[in-house]
Amino acid sequence: MIDTKYRCEICGEESEHPVRWIVIHCSDAQLTVFKWTKVAADAPHARHYCGEAHAQVYISRWFESFCG
Repeated sequence: MIDTKYRCEICGEESEHPVRWIVIHCSDAQLTVFKWTKVAADAPHARHYCGEAHAQVYISRWFESFCG
């Protein structure tokens, strides 16, 4: 079985076995942050981040674009 390779949306780091990664699902009006699970990561339109700092970068950008 071939594992899925996930890629951080901020730095481009790739991993087949993410540890401590974060998943974000979002739309124009809603953003949901998940601890890493395969179900959350494989959902349509899921965004992947290699850690809390890179998830925070995306969250800040999302608020800026949504509120701006």
